[in-house]
Amino acid sequence: MTRRRALALLPGAVASAWRANGQNRGMASRNVAPVPRGEPSGRPFHAHFVNVAQSAGLRSPVIYGAANDSTGHADYLLEVMGCGAAFLDFDNDGWLDIILLTGRRMEATPAGATIRLYRNNRDGTFSDASHRSGLSRSLWATGITVADYDNDGFDDVFITGWGQNILFHNNGDGTFSDVTERAGLIHPGDRYGTGCTWIDYDRDGKLDLFVSHYAVFDLKKIPPRGQDPACNYNGVATLCGPAGLDQESCRLYHNNGDGTFSDVSAKSGILAVKPGYALTAAATDFDGDGWPDIYVACDSTPSLFFHNNHDGTFTEQGLERGVSLSEDGQEQAGMGLGIGDVHGEGYLDVFKTHFRGDTQVLYRNNGKGFFRDVTVRAGLGVETRFVGWGAAIADLDNDGLADIFFTTGMVYPEVEGKMRDIPWKTPNVVYRNLGGGRFEELARGAGPGVTEAHSSRGAAFGDFDNDGDVDILIVNLNEPPSLLRNDIGGTDHWLKVLLVGTASNRSAIGAQVVATYGQTKQAQAVLAQSSYLSVNDRRLHFGLGAATTANLEIRWPNGGRESIAKVAADQLVVIREGSGVVRSERFGEGQARRPVPRL
Repeated sequence: MTRRRALALLPGAVASAWRANGQNRGMASRNVAPVPRGEPSGRPFHAHFVNVAQSAGLRSPVIYGAANDSTGHADYLLEVMGCGAAFLDFDNDGWLDIILLTGRRMEATPAGATIRLYRNNRDGTFSDASHRSGLSRSLWATGITVADYDNDGFDDVFITGWGQNILFHNNGDGTFSDVTERAGLIHPGDRYGTGCTWIDYDRDGKLDLFVSHYAVFDLKKIPPRGQDPACNYNGVATLCGPAGLDQESCRLYHNNGDGTFSDVSAKSGILAVKPGYALTAAATDFDGDGWPDIYVACDSTPSLFFHNNHDGTFTEQGLERGVSLSEDGQEQAGMGLGIGDVHGEGYLDVFKTHFRGDTQVLYRNNGKGFFRDVTVRAGLGVETRFVGWGAAIADLDNDGLADIFFTTGMVYPEVEGKMRDIPWKTPNVVYRNLGGGRFEELARGAGPGVTEAHSSRGAAFGDFDNDGDVDILIVNLNEPPSLLRNDIGGTDHWLKVLLVGTASNRSAIGAQVVATYGQTKQAQAVLAQSSYLSVNDRRLHFGLGAATTANLEIRWPNGGRESIAKVAADQLVVIREGSGVVRSERFGEGQARRPVPRL
């Protein structure tokens, strides 16, 4: 008898214990009508995305549950939440490598259901380095965060999942070692870890670790699809949750500086906060006080904003800062986060993805960490058909204005068979920035890679082919990933910035750069997680439009500031804390033949 079948035969008492007040046990949605679309601007959009995953060598499916199309099924929430991915440079050769997470199936672990590491061959293709690296593990993985936690010059990897989380130390020779137990990060019992981010919350130059949890997930206490009538979507029997599941608090671990971590969740105030169904976590200084805060997207419960009190403690302030609920005061199904400066003010705004029947949300930062919901004003209220997941605020066409991209995919495969207008596989969405705080959705103007339909989850954003734009890696459930190469046109300029900390943590996690060009400002942060449980290219990418130089202000994680004037466009600059620009490189100048020296 399979595990799924055995669980389905549990006594009806499980379903009875689950029910309460007849409440629907699904994801929160306000069921709002979309705002009418305006006339297209007619302006050219020079980004053009093509899916090159097959030719690049990314052909293995991301196994996650049993749902592949409308003929599939999903009995438990775990099977459809999916996972993230990462762009990272694990071997320090200056080219982005890839980590793709994986899940399992309830019946068994299929062959090939392993975490995969792909090494960049520097020619548009990747080689599978999973087995040699030591990362080839099978688990219900969910989230990933990447940074150099021990400041030895190589990026380490922390992965969350259902069961035990894993800390992989980068040995610097192409291999990783599981140091979870040695680091003190083994926790009692199984937990459903999701969001995770490195953060130097006490500014001591050593990266600490924040972990969010989705729920207490005990299969013996959760009825499978079809056993509880309250678990339905528009009358179609579906899996149960998250409503009805017990909630698990977030955790904070302090880096002791000797390869170990101490759980400071209680002492820091993290445990004092009422938990939610927490997913993606992003850590940076949102209010400009020089100390990193933490924002957590929560599904069907208020999202959480942990304000850093500068003394090793945090206070949850999501409601007062305007980022916990919708504009009309309702809970939303927060999934993914895009962090960036869509208004060109030098402040970090927040874009959050939600369930279908609801808008995604754009929060405008007033510069002091208080936010206003400008979704409808910005033109983002036109799209409510899809479940949103991975997201970014990024300048996709290098015109100097930050655009918005997000992936989509339904969570109930059974619904499509009853309602053809609610498919399991749906396209990605691009909102191009028109300036003045306004956006327009591009239905077909961003290339065939955007309109391909998948049930997608995590997404990582970065320049995998080093040609001066932003490409996109997308996790598709039970299909190979998508690798959207940006074949950008036009003559606009760009600048990439890689920061190296000295007094601050080496990875410069939490740092921010404000680029000024012409009359425009653009702020970006070095994040260890965003999108949906994913990690982006740590090289910050600025589209500059017609500008050929930019002035840079760096806000380092330890509170220090540094200014660099008139940095030339169309190059990567490496800035070491306290030393200014220590290296610059124009892509294509013999780069494929030589590794980048360690700094």
